[in-house]
Amino acid sequence: NAVTVVRRLRAAGYEGLLAGGCVRDEILGRTPKDYDVATNAPATRVLALFAGSLPVGVQFGVVLVPSGEDRIEVATFRRDGVYLDSRHPVSVTFGSAEEDAARRDFTINGMFLDPIEDRVIDYVGGRDDLARGVVRAIGDPAARLEEDKLRMLRAVRLAARLDFAIDPATWDVIRREAAHIDRIAWERIGEEIRLILCEGAAKRGFELLHASGLLAAVMPELLEMEGVAQTPLHHPEGDVWTHTLLVIDQLRDPTETLALGALLHDVAKPACAGRKMTPEGERFTFYGHPERGAVMAIAICQRLKRSRA
Repeated sequence: NAVTVVRRLRAAGYEGLLAGGCVRDEILGRTPKDYDVATNAPATRVLALFAGSLPVGVQFGVVLVPSGEDRIEVATFRRDGVYLDSRHPVSVTFGSAEEDAARRDFTINGMFLDPIEDRVIDYVGGRDDLARGVVRAIGDPAARLEEDKLRMLRAVRLAARLDFAIDPATWDVIRREAAHIDRIAWERIGEEIRLILCEGAAKRGFELLHASGLLAAVMPELLEMEGVAQTPLHHPEGDVWTHTLLVIDQLRDPTETLALGALLHDVAKPACAGRKMTPEGERFTFYGHPERGAVMAIAICQRLKRSRA
């Protein structure tokens, strides 16, 4: 369906390329969740060419185009002006494919694919970073991550899901700026946390969140689990944090409810920790932690703006 859109754009005299994450996944042999198209056609022309299309961000050149059973996002090549809100540029200027690639987040997301000639167009070194297994910001990492601080969480999610490393310069900026992630909307933070939990690499994702400092800014309650000992007879794996990481590592295509339950089921153990002597020796206790944990989980889910259901 995306290729049909590309062919229609080209028949009208415009460029049309697949863009972004779908190109990355095609190169890796993964099935993309969706396909996006980039073009030099202005949004007004896209709207005129495709009946039933929807202007979802005309000021940014973005139109949703119906094709078959899908709605394909079609965006005009652009370069962005300055960002003042850590999300949106104050202005955009429509330009070339190369300029469009330069304003994207990570090199592995900055490639284009000509689906007619089956040819990858790479202005940012994305193919090399795919081969090396690296998530690297395009250009100056400080500038890229300042434009939209959600990119810090997105870097963690990509690295976890693809089992990639994060480029050292990009990682340094994430660690330096992690405490400021709360400057963006919590709905966006919550959605990235959901994706990290549900995309199949939750354990690595939360290890990276912890190491980067992002976990301290987003879900500091989880840090309290570290070092909280459990009775070896029942928990030979170690402390509550280690146990929780092993639990979320078992998630396989979970619902959000199950994923959050796995993550938060022992969140109140640090607050309820105690000890008692038994005939078998000293035992660690956590009386009341399910009930107290339920209250804490509600507060965390509300902070992350998750559904009340």
